[in-house]
Amino acid sequence: MKNNYAGIEDKYAKFENAKILLQSIPYDGTSSWGKGADKGFEAFMHASENMEIYDIETDSEVYKEGVHILPEVSEDSSPEAVYEACLKAGKEALKTGKFPTFFGGEHSISIGLIEAFREKYNDLTVLQLDAHTDLRKSYMGSEYNHACALHKASKTTNLIQVGIRSMDVSEKQYIDWSKCFLAEEMDSEEDWMDASIAMMGDKVYLTLDLDVFDPSIMPSTGTPEPGGMDWYTVMRYLRKVFEQKEVVGFDIVELAPIEGLSAPEFLVAKLYYKLLSYKFQKHD
Repeated sequence: MKNNYAGIEDKYAKFENAKILLQSIPYDGTSSWGKGADKGFEAFMHASENMEIYDIETDSEVYKEGVHILPEVSEDSSPEAVYEACLKAGKEALKTGKFPTFFGGEHSISIGLIEAFREKYNDLTVLQLDAHTDLRKSYMGSEYNHACALHKASKTTNLIQVGIRSMDVSEKQYIDWSKCFLAEEMDSEEDWMDASIAMMGDKVYLTLDLDVFDPSIMPSTGTPEPGGMDWYTVMRYLRKVFEQKEVVGFDIVELAPIEGLSAPEFLVAKLYYKLLSYKFQKHD
């Protein structure tokens, strides 16, 4: 078992006291270029321990809602076995009635997690923040490859894709352009935030691939793409989503630490804490 999240006191980290669950899924078996996402959680935890845990924007200390770390999902024998393990982990977390959050690992872990949430929630919206569409039906011999992370969701959920700027031609047949917000267009059109939120149902699962950010601030990911989103745009957007919809869970994937470069890891630590702060912020 890891140390307490962000070094919080034991009373906030105990399962019975916590409203939030955090589970590591350090699988990196199908990544096809940069490796290292299996080391992401350890780097995230180290950065979180050195983060100030008062959030200025929401005037809150969300850790007091309680964050309990579940045992990691260690299955790595095959993409198919990982899918089943993630599906099971998602279902078990949902049974607790707490707010489930997951940390990769590569993006393929999201396939099973999304299926668990889809089975629980009718008309689930999946909000994907990502540089890549990840809509291939199969890649390198498996439909559970990281390049296929959202293919199943595109068929079974209301999938909305934000920050996209790279794809394979084979994915064109699966993409819904009306629900895909390209990074190039978002840079000049301010109304994309409200337009995308208007397409969402009441229940939203967020899957956030860190390569959605520009590599100038997030180089520590397996497949960085130029032209990505900046910090404040992402935060402004996600706060709107959390305020207007019920986010029922989320995952953050593809942190591949670079030795000697700690700023990206700290970005991810702040990102995770921001998402919790938005989820549990109190409204007057």
